[in-house]
Amino acid sequence: MKIAIAGSGALGCGFGYLLQKNGESVTLLDNWGKHIEAIASQGLKITVNRVEATENMAICRPHEATETMDVIFVFTKAMGLEAMMESIRHLIGKQTQIVCLLNGLGHLETLQKFVDKKQIIMGTTVWTAGIDAPGVTHFNGQGPVELQNSHPDEKDSAQKIVQMLQDSGLNGVYSENVNFTTWRKACVNGTMNALCALLDATIEKVFQSSTIDSMLNGIVSEFSQAAKLQDDVELDVEETVRYLKAVAEKVGAHYPSMYQDLANKRPTEIDFLNGAVAQASVKLGFQAPYCQKITDLIHAKEDILGIRELPKFSRTSPVC
Repeated sequence: MKIAIAGSGALGCGFGYLLQKNGESVTLLDNWGKHIEAIASQGLKITVNRVEATENMAICRPHEATETMDVIFVFTKAMGLEAMMESIRHLIGKQTQIVCLLNGLGHLETLQKFVDKKQIIMGTTVWTAGIDAPGVTHFNGQGPVELQNSHPDEKDSAQKIVQMLQDSGLNGVYSENVNFTTWRKACVNGTMNALCALLDATIEKVFQSSTIDSMLNGIVSEFSQAAKLQDDVELDVEETVRYLKAVAEKVGAHYPSMYQDLANKRPTEIDFLNGAVAQASVKLGFQAPYCQKITDLIHAKEDILGIRELPKFSRTSPVC
């Protein structure tokens, strides 16, 4: 298959590398000049579960790619999805499948501005990754990658991509309820990412803190209310907290992406995570003090670092 990785940061490079090793034709797309230059001249230097490798890979800016793709994996930051989709319009044919593995909530509506719902595959992944330097990344974990077609009549296309992911060592799984896995993954990001960013610590250290149970129960309870009222998704709080602790044990001494964003003075995805729950609470009439306070604190850190973009949401704007 001809595959494009739209947003070739740490996760994108990890997926692209393993897909290419499985024999797929992969093109990395990104807008970070130093990263592009490093990979183009020296190959992608990547450590996958502590095994180091260097792989020559095609990489360019989105507007420089010319071929219509069979599959495009979207790995941008949540706030960059619409701009990326605009920049890759020319790579999308009537049969191109768009696989969305972004953190956060509300992305299906954005994708439908550019492609038919039948071409959209929504999913989640709990692989962890990081960028050590331009062209140098690491990729850890065991997955899985859960996918489901957005249109009920298009199950076969998602299952083919699931098989490709399995063959590539990415542990693809077909989901019968991607809304549930999306909300549960949002809980992962709304707890691990946000808390590590605020507490300046690894997942392992945060989950060893004496207040972790109180923090997890408070945050997850608010996500659970939003999921039920907004999408009729049942998120059991106790089960979700157990799941979060199990994930934390697997990823251990990892600094998640929101921590990395602040460390590198980049805007975060908080408005598509805890911020989205806080906004849902205003619209749907429940209390979300944990998510509102976390959103306020992350925005305050962005302000202090001088990296705050214009707010994605006002307190009364529609929920994504």
